[in-house]
Amino acid sequence: MASGVKPRVKVPKTAAAGEAVTIKTLISHQMESGQRKDKEGNVIPRSIINRFTCAFNGQMVADVTIEPAVSTNPYFQFEATVPEAGEFAFTWYDDDGSVYETSKAIKIA
Repeated sequence: MASGVKPRVKVPKTAAAGEAVTIKTLISHQMESGQRKDKEGNVIPRSIINRFTCAFNGQMVADVTIEPAVSTNPYFQFEATVPEAGEFAFTWYDDDGSVYETSKAIKIA
């Protein structure tokens, strides 16, 4: 597991039924390519976020495959329609097998 990884998301607290809301996500992650060496000359193992998903009440909203050329601390912004009150679940998958998750609830106003 990579150290210092912190997922952050911004979701409005409320929305009208059927409204499209803007969701912003950022995960603090160094995205090690596997091509650099440490001070002793050992190759630093590859550790790259390779997939991001977002689901609302169990229904997939976004499923992104991330290629190795992605920058450090990947940021995603997208819109999702909110048909009812519920919870957005966010998941990031790392090459090393680590999975980082967080969620945010949204209410209908």
